[in-house]
Amino acid sequence: MNDSSQNPAPTSTSRPAVLITGANRGIGRAVAEDLARDHHLILGGRDEQALTQAAAQFPSAEVFVAELTDYAAVAAAVDALHLSAGLAGVVHSAGILANGTVEESAPEQWTESFEINVVAVAELTRVLLPALRRARGTVVMINSGSGINAVRTRGAYSASKFAMRGLADSLRAEERDNGVRVSSIHPGRVATDMQRQLRSFEGGEYQEENYLQPASVAAAVGLALRLPEDASLESVSIRPR
Repeated sequence: MNDSSQNPAPTSTSRPAVLITGANRGIGRAVAEDLARDHHLILGGRDEQALTQAAAQFPSAEVFVAELTDYAAVAAAVDALHLSAGLAGVVHSAGILANGTVEESAPEQWTESFEINVVAVAELTRVLLPALRRARGTVVMINSGSGINAVRTRGAYSASKFAMRGLADSLRAEERDNGVRVSSIHPGRVATDMQRQLRSFEGGEYQEENYLQPASVAAAVGLALRLPEDASLESVSIRPR
């Protein structure tokens, strides 16, 4: 018989808490699975039912339901987390892919790319900073190889990822004295739904064996969060072998 008094369930107070956006699929879900063994998970996204189902599968988890571009809703959702003990990490995994050349891309496509891939990331980080500072936490921004080398036919996406990289660099310099670490993770092509979308746009075949597995990216995220206090993984590029 399992005696719960001898083996109490882990709680947010017994594990370092980490908030993961885009946590119900792809890289975000893989990050949650990697961190579940030693973290309290705060699973972020828009689909409350999917997040609740996911949270039930982990030893210690809760949900964070918000549209990341609704900044009032984001602030309210952060307040509801009651992060008085601090936040060990936030992993920015949510994002969108914009395809098309500069000639083909309307202003709305540029605006949406920057709003979701940059502005929403900056704002969520801003409202979490007090909690991150209390815990000397880590901000992990899952960027892209397109944030290092711009790609033709994806101008809006590449530009937003370069901007995200600049955001990470600025935040790192600003928060170093506050003990907050900032990591940029730049994966190559990853076997996700976004990759299927991209290959469809390119008119090519989706061959999963040619791409990184989400778990491989999650391993790099886990390293950034689990590094000893004296070290910081500032930027890493992960490519398919």
